[in-house]
Amino acid sequence: MPETEFQVNGTLIWYYYICKRQVWLMAHALGPDQEDNNLYQGRTIHEFSYQRDKKEINLGNIKIDLVRSEKGRLIIGEIKKSSKFLTSATRQLQFYLWQIEQMGIAACGELFIPEEKQRIEVILDEEARLELETATKKIIDIVEKAAPPPAQKIKWCKPCAYAEFCWA
Repeated sequence: MPETEFQVNGTLIWYYYICKRQVWLMAHALGPDQEDNNLYQGRTIHEFSYQRDKKEINLGNIKIDLVRSEKGRLIIGEIKKSSKFLTSATRQLQFYLWQIEQMGIAACGELFIPEEKQRIEVILDEEARLELETATKKIIDIVEKAAPPPAQKIKWCKPCAYAEFCWA
């Protein structure tokens, strides 16, 4: 992939912290099984939760799940089905905060996990910025390879919507 065409997005950041093979597959337009039950549940939760908020905001190469204003603060929110992938979800939201910060927009981040009735504040600090810079470079390295990284059995394989691409 030519470098000028490719931009890292929040979904790739999320996948990066779970499975590098998924990063390559997603970046090469090889999507997960859209009938996967976990994906269906996630879409349903996203669609029916927080209906009064502005949702699905496209801003450059990012798609923000939820935007609201509370006590004079702009809140950028990411809606998740569960807290199982908390590290990935946190990095994804930090990536969004980092991207909009580069556009001159100040915002706070919150992960929303409606099924668990959780709201988790997410901070973009210098450590997160450095981590995201490194992750972005590594994602580009993965994507520019001719083939995906080899499949590796990890704890997330069983519920994975990409399982056919690894174990079929």
